[in-house]
Amino acid sequence: MKHTTTEIKLKNGSQGLLIDIPGATVMSFQFQFRAGNRYVKGKDIYETAHLMEHMAFGANAKYRSEHAYEADFTKNGAYHNAYTSDLSMVYVADCADFEWDRILELQRLAICEPRFNQTELDAEKGNVKSELTGYLNNHNRVLWPKIQQLLGEEVYTFWQRLQTISNVQLKDIREHHRHTHTSDNMRFVVAGKLHGRKAQIQRMLESWDLPRGDRFDVPKDDLTSGNPTLIRRKEASNLTFGWSMTLPRELTDEEAEAMSCLDQILTGTMHSRIYGAARKKGLAYGMFSDTSVGFHDSSWDFGGQVNLETADGLFDIIVREVKAVMDGKITEEELAAAKSYALGRHQMGAQTVSQISNFYSGRFFGDGVVKDYEKVPDAIRGITLDRMLATAREFIAHNTWVLAGVSSGEKEEIVQLNDKLETVFNRG
Repeated sequence: MKHTTTEIKLKNGSQGLLIDIPGATVMSFQFQFRAGNRYVKGKDIYETAHLMEHMAFGANAKYRSEHAYEADFTKNGAYHNAYTSDLSMVYVADCADFEWDRILELQRLAICEPRFNQTELDAEKGNVKSELTGYLNNHNRVLWPKIQQLLGEEVYTFWQRLQTISNVQLKDIREHHRHTHTSDNMRFVVAGKLHGRKAQIQRMLESWDLPRGDRFDVPKDDLTSGNPTLIRRKEASNLTFGWSMTLPRELTDEEAEAMSCLDQILTGTMHSRIYGAARKKGLAYGMFSDTSVGFHDSSWDFGGQVNLETADGLFDIIVREVKAVMDGKITEEELAAAKSYALGRHQMGAQTVSQISNFYSGRFFGDGVVKDYEKVPDAIRGITLDRMLATAREFIAHNTWVLAGVSSGEKEEIVQLNDKLETVFNRG
């Protein structure tokens, strides 16, 4: 869908993007605050941000309960939600074009004028406990926060988070809202048919009654390698594993695009070098690799599920193909195919208003960069083997990594797999 993007800075310190999509019949709103778990006052009340997010659409200055607010918000089919991460709290909504201003006003009420009360806090403590307990049955959910911890990130596992729910009091919720929900700490993306509406949207947002404050810095952790770790679960009939490598810097856009193509070559398809080879030999039903760029660090991750009796064979393939990358054994034909795939996915990623909004929001909320949608194809075509190989080799050369898994097996099995990965880094 054709669109134009305008960056605006409001008088109250908020910053955002207005994305005009002519002919759109839907409006999409996203509002982000650096208000996630890392900004909670103390680790003993770690779940404060999450609980506040659950209470976001509860009682406010106009509606006495979540049920009343929800009934009015959704009466014409509109959707809303919120989510919390280590760093962010994000409020999202999609609605029919004809009621965009009504929905924007309802979002203002939830964000600016909540009336947190004890009844709703007690209810949400139960809901959050149920949510996190459910995550303990998901081996991937159990695994990756532990990997973050092993590398040195100051985060809690879901089990640790559960222990803090009872400590959170109503005053903690209110204090967290006052501390984090300031106009200077707010970023937003509004997408839809905006012709003739931009000035009205700007006036509405500038009238939001939020105090001035700070745009918080992103915490920096000192990352180190961790020991191979098994999270033993007797009900786990296979091995859910994660291998994470880190670099102490932010990858450039060019490097990130190159690594995305490498991940496609290694694990992206049924004919990929690692995943495809494993499927062909019947070793693993599914696995992935992914490169992510943080504020201070970047990571290159491999993960998946494998039966314990075939784990050795899968890891042999992983080691063989990562070593091949280190030796420069990637062909121009493989890169061309990965670039073609990336170009197609990019074009397919702009079919809806929400997809377009999401293309911009992640990076804009992160570091304020406004990505240029039209320049992405040229950036993909410009990826070179040299850039790809140099970036991957830097991850290996930095040698900061950890392997962890969830299974009913023995720790020695993880240690043996770890020894295989060790050979990638110690090649003499």
